[in-house]
Amino acid sequence: MSTPPAAWLTLTKCEARMVVRDTAGLVVPIALPMLVLVMNASAAAGRTAGGGRSALDVHVLPLVFAIVLASIGVINMPGFLAYYRRAGILRRLAVTPVSPLLVLVAQLLVSLAQALLGVGLAFAFAVLAFGARPPAAAGAAALATLLSVAALYAVGMVVASVAPTPNSAVAIGLVAFFVLGAVGGMFGGTDALPDVVALVGAWLPFGATVDALSHAWAGAAVPTDTVVALLAVTAAGVTVATVWFRWD
Repeated sequence: MSTPPAAWLTLTKCEARMVVRDTAGLVVPIALPMLVLVMNASAAAGRTAGGGRSALDVHVLPLVFAIVLASIGVINMPGFLAYYRRAGILRRLAVTPVSPLLVLVAQLLVSLAQALLGVGLAFAFAVLAFGARPPAAAGAAALATLLSVAALYAVGMVVASVAPTPNSAVAIGLVAFFVLGAVGGMFGGTDALPDVVALVGAWLPFGATVDALSHAWAGAAVPTDTVVALLAVTAAGVTVATVWFRWD
């Protein structure tokens, strides 16, 4: 039996209300990137980087956007899904015309809207306060964003699959977020990391996101190995989540 469009809309609205009521989950993915932006923007705006762009454009903005996408996809979304499973909501939906898969779709739409809001606010603030510029290669930036969202949300689905409780989902998500960020340049340039760690970090989704967006902002094509890395993480995450995820 097909799901009525009204049911899709109603559930999406409910998901949105749940996200809005989760104050920490709503504010942190916006406030933390803003803090990183403010701490680094002044100095970076005056330094020239690739493609004649400033270091703010090529380095700081991609890092800020990666933090937004990773915090929502790897921490927030798995927590909501784990809560629904623990509360039995997914199991009860399975015996109604509304498939439990609809919850996943609705949560994905709402979290994507939150990510768009976080990225939009950060970029608008960077433009107005520090003179940031849009990407030199808009198409490459769009491609990089889509690939990055897919990879980071795939990691989030793996977290939701293995976490037995909402608290454990948040804990595992936090660990995954900080590990990915640490080897991907969130706490400073990857030049200070051991070569092997830096190489692994560049292939993991956080570092690959930063690298892809950096190239797009500088007007360069996204490197093939970065695209392959994001696609590989997406495929692996979807496969693992499909096998391990339980609705009850």
